[in-house]
Amino acid sequence: MTKIMLIDATHAEETRVAVVSGHKLEEFDFESSSKKQLKGNVYLAKVTRVEPSLQAAFVEYGGNRHGFLASNEIHPDYYQIPVSDREKLVESEPEVEDAEEPVDGASVEVVGGDEIEEEVERRRTKSYRHYKVQEVIKRRQIMLVQVVKEERGNKGAALTTYLSLAGRYCVLMPNTARGGGISRKIASAKDRKRLKGIVDGLDIPEGMAVIVRTAGADRSKAEIKRDYEYLMRQWDTIRNLTLESTAPCLINEEGNLIKRSIRDLYSKEIDQVLVEGDAGYRLAKDFMKSLIPSHATRVKQYKNETVPVLHRYQVESQIDAIHNPVVQLRSGGYLVINPTEA
Repeated sequence: MTKIMLIDATHAEETRVAVVSGHKLEEFDFESSSKKQLKGNVYLAKVTRVEPSLQAAFVEYGGNRHGFLASNEIHPDYYQIPVSDREKLVESEPEVEDAEEPVDGASVEVVGGDEIEEEVERRRTKSYRHYKVQEVIKRRQIMLVQVVKEERGNKGAALTTYLSLAGRYCVLMPNTARGGGISRKIASAKDRKRLKGIVDGLDIPEGMAVIVRTAGADRSKAEIKRDYEYLMRQWDTIRNLTLESTAPCLINEEGNLIKRSIRDLYSKEIDQVLVEGDAGYRLAKDFMKSLIPSHATRVKQYKNETVPVLHRYQVESQIDAIHNPVVQLRSGGYLVINPTEA
C-alpha cells in the first residue's frame, strides 16, 4: 500500500504533518508558531546570577525567563580553575564502555523529539562535587547550553552544558568523553555486537561519544556512518556560529517540526513527501539533501490552489476525529473520553 508523508506549511501560524497509508492516517503532529518547542535547542548564553543556596546558576539564553543550570550540568571545561585541576577532573571520569547500566552520578536524559525518544546517560563523577558552584562559575560568564526541559508555569527552562545532537540513527555527544555505546532499548545481543563494531570503526574524535539510537538497530554500516558524518557537520556549524555570535543567541534549532518529522518519521517505506507551501518545501528539500541525498527526489511540492493537500488525501476528517471525545468500538459500543481536573 502506498505510504506518503504530507506536510501542510501554507500558514505561518501552524504547520501540520501527517503520514498516510492509502487513505488511513497513521501519524499526525502539528506545531503552532505561538508555542514553539525549545527542548533540544542550543543557545549561546550568559550567566546572570550564581546562587550558592541552590548550587546552581541562572542563565540568560533568550527565552521568556532565565534558564536554570544546576551545578552538576556544568562541564568542567567551564570551571574557572587552573588547567591542571580541570584535566584531573576530566581524567577522573569512570571508564564506561556501553550505555547499558547507570553508573554513580548518572542521570538519564531524553533526546530526539517526541516521536522517537532516546535515553542518553550523563556520567557524573563525585569528584566534581567538592567544588562549590560559586567557586568555579562567575557572573557574566559565556556558555553554550542546551534546553533539556521546557519552561513551565513560573519556572524557567532547565539547561545543560552537556550537549546531545540527535540524528536518525545516532546521538552525538560532542563534549561527553565517555558514555557512548548502544541504546539499552536494543535487546538483541547479536545486534548489539554488530553495532558496537560499527561504532568502534567510526573514528570518533577524542572527547566525544556516540550512541546508536533504537531506530539504528537494523541499519547498515554505511547508513550509520552517513548519519554520524551529518551530525559532525552539524557540530562544526554550531562551533563556527558560536564564534561569530554574541550571547544571548540561538545557535541551533532542534524543534522545527518539518526537520523533526523527516528525521524521525521518514523511512524507506514512504514513497514520497508532499509539501504544500514554498518555504516549507525548500526547508524539507534542503534537509533531505543533507540527511539522505539519494532520497531528495522523493520530496515534491504540492501545487493545487483549490484542494489543500490534507483534503486531497481525505485526512482532515480523520484529524477531526482525533479530538472527538466519543470513540466507536468494533463491537458496537463506544467510549467517552473527557479530561477532568485529576
